[in-house]
Amino acid sequence: MEKKDNLFKLSVAALGVVFGDIGTSPLYAIKECFYGEYGIKVSPENIFGVLSLIFWALTVVVSIKYLIFVMEAHNNGEGGIMALTSLVNPKNPKRAGSKRLILITIGIFAASLLYGDGMITPAISVMSAIEGLEVLTDKFTPFVIPVTIVILTVLFLFQSKGTAKVGKLFGPIIFVWFLVLAISGGYHVMDNLSIFKALNPLYAVNFFFTNKIHAFMVLGSVFLVVTGAEAMYADMGHFGKNPIRLTWFFVVFPSLLLNYFGQGAMLLNNPSLIKNPFFSMMPSYLLIPAVVLATMATIIASQAVITGSFSLTMQAVEMGYLPRLKIIHTSALKEGQIYVPIINWILMIATIGLVIGFKSSTKLAGAYGVAVTSTMLVTTMLFAVVAIEKFKWSKTKVWLICGVFAVVDLMFFFANVGKITHGAWFPLLIGAIFFIILVTWKKGREILYERYRRSVVKLDDFKESEVFKDAVKVRGNAFFFAGTADVVPRALLHNVEHNKVVHSQVIFLHFITESLPRVPNKDKIEIRDLGSGFKYVVARYGFMEDKNFENVVSLIKQNGIDINEEDISVFLGRQKIIVGDQKGMAKWRKKLYIRIANMAVDSIEYFAIPYEIAIEIGVPLEL
Repeated sequence: MEKKDNLFKLSVAALGVVFGDIGTSPLYAIKECFYGEYGIKVSPENIFGVLSLIFWALTVVVSIKYLIFVMEAHNNGEGGIMALTSLVNPKNPKRAGSKRLILITIGIFAASLLYGDGMITPAISVMSAIEGLEVLTDKFTPFVIPVTIVILTVLFLFQSKGTAKVGKLFGPIIFVWFLVLAISGGYHVMDNLSIFKALNPLYAVNFFFTNKIHAFMVLGSVFLVVTGAEAMYADMGHFGKNPIRLTWFFVVFPSLLLNYFGQGAMLLNNPSLIKNPFFSMMPSYLLIPAVVLATMATIIASQAVITGSFSLTMQAVEMGYLPRLKIIHTSALKEGQIYVPIINWILMIATIGLVIGFKSSTKLAGAYGVAVTSTMLVTTMLFAVVAIEKFKWSKTKVWLICGVFAVVDLMFFFANVGKITHGAWFPLLIGAIFFIILVTWKKGREILYERYRRSVVKLDDFKESEVFKDAVKVRGNAFFFAGTADVVPRALLHNVEHNKVVHSQVIFLHFITESLPRVPNKDKIEIRDLGSGFKYVVARYGFMEDKNFENVVSLIKQNGIDINEEDISVFLGRQKIIVGDQKGMAKWRKKLYIRIANMAVDSIEYFAIPYEIAIEIGVPLEL
């Protein structure tokens, strides 16, 4: 009984977070197919064809690809493109072949594209909801943009407060939203039950034969109905597979179908309502409540996408593709509720800029699709590799299943390519910028590490040196961050050379971010005694976890090492990076690396080291 209650609670919570994006697509998807940039004539044949495409897109892409297959490719319960990339990433990158490195790079680029999605989704969702009032009166048109900007501004300003307090409201609100979708759609379906003929895939096939290239362009608008599928996969770690699957098949999927088919049935009887078919389904006395509910739903959908951008950033930091950024956990109970200030302000400025620049949800829809279709295509590619290597599927089985998914992905991708000149260049540009930042940081770190490694002093040599022998031995525990056990950290060398002292217990501490989302406490700490009072401690954390110095000290003590917590000093090397003439990276990328490094949170804050025990020592490095 308890398991059933827990499943129900998780399903309601998932309804509020996971399905907000895909659940608000009825606001604009049908309209864009007939009234958008590539809108097609509102005829019975085209209505049946578009609805057939919508039904089979939701069935193949969401129900089968993501819900049944891709969700099985998780990293200890965590999903999303970054987690999927980590599954194909070998533990030792040097052993990876060129093809594997290319695949990993493509995965990182696909993850970068999601930042563009995080900017467009709030803009198009909120604006499409506010535009609903235009159905009531055209006099509201001048206020659409200002009201949208105000709502988005409040939404982004609210991020620093966290969503924990209102999180319980999200599920019920979205449930009411889907209930309204189902009821309004079902009401109009009864007007023309012949609309269900669109379930026959032959109508979709005939749509292409009849309209040819134009049909292919409309497919780019049909794609709007499946945006948000990636969010289901990305949020799997917070809710689990079963609650997401249960909610989709019993609540979300039926509600969406009823609403899309209801819009179609209404248009069969009255094609002139195509300017805003969703709100045209509502009786006039319910229009304002419907707009209010739609606005709340789009805000929740936007919240999920923004939070997804925060989570993506945290994973990128933990996997070494971004420096240590300021990440604030806004809930002590829910790990996924985080706030990344710098990403929040970037998203806010870009999103409001999109509203001002594009001026309508129809024009924003023209910018939407290329980034998401690219991510979905890469997801299929990475899943194919995981299916062969992790699931041990035969290549024939992978070709058959993933081949179908790839064909569908490619059709959607090429259907959206035409949008590049209509605004789709924006998310691609954003993705390219973030991609350059990610790979530049990763490459720069590797270069600096190699150069640092070649100039190090071995621990055995240090123990035999006059500097060490002449140093005064003082009581206490000194922690130094170190990459390996046999190399002396520069901060230790500088401390001994200048202060002429060595602590009675010196601990080299090395943090490792595993490809796993979380590492159990019993497996977190590995200790080696190096002799002469030196010890080497490896602290292993998952890429979804915070690294906490005091937690490490506690775990070290649990492993039998005597440490007086009132007698601890932590020595940190503060790097001063200088642009040099050495090869390895273009000069402009070196300068970019330094700029990125300036955004990083210092080690004291990142590792939650108490300020009173931290001592920073300058360490110059040439890039």
